[in-house]
Amino acid sequence: MKAKHTSNWSVFAHPIWMGLLMAAGLFAALLGNGAWDMLSWVGMGIPAVLSVRGLFSRYGKVRSR
Repeated sequence: MKAKHTSNWSVFAHPIWMGLLMAAGLFAALLGNGAWDMLSWVGMGIPAVLSVRGLFSRYGKVRSR
């Protein structure tokens, strides 16, 4: 069986972007109230939603076997 070659960027691109978005959300939460709070909810909510979606889609694939 031949191994599929993948670059580091293709493997770590999504986790890096999600980490940067989460860090921006945490930083926005420290800056102030009002619009900063909304920005922090978005910055921390999107990675959480994507993680849960990935978890459920993976669980569904394993469960259907």
